[in-house]
Amino acid sequence: MRTSIVFLLVLFLNVFFKPSQSPADAILGEWLNLEKDGKITLYKTGDKYFGKVSWTKMPGKKDEKNPDHAARSKDVMGLVILKGFSFHDGSWKGGTIYDPKSGKTYDGMIKVKNGGKNLDIRGFVGSPMFGRTSTWTRP
Repeated sequence: MRTSIVFLLVLFLNVFFKPSQSPADAILGEWLNLEKDGKITLYKTGDKYFGKVSWTKMPGKKDEKNPDHAARSKDVMGLVILKGFSFHDGSWKGGTIYDPKSGKTYDGMIKVKNGGKNLDIRGFVGSPMFGRTSTWTRP
């Protein structure tokens, strides 16, 4: 009898009071870039967030514009392009964004939009005021 009551209580709590995902982890998972030619998987290591190219329309494409000549022979697939973001006040800041199309690295900021359906990825130099935003979507 006692175990039945405990089981029903646990079931009730799980149905009506589901533990929610941390707001900081809302960006985790797969995202399509603005052009829909790449998929980026966002993941967490410790308390930092990163993003890696997990699919591209052009398999075998090399990181030809990388300023490090030794890295130009590496595939874009598997490349970590978002590095070291931390969650603060509803957005992810303090990280960098590498753009394999230009070979440039920018300071970055990430915000969740549209109820978690979109990510605004803002790359900038110096101040977020001087940058560009790209909106990514869930696949």
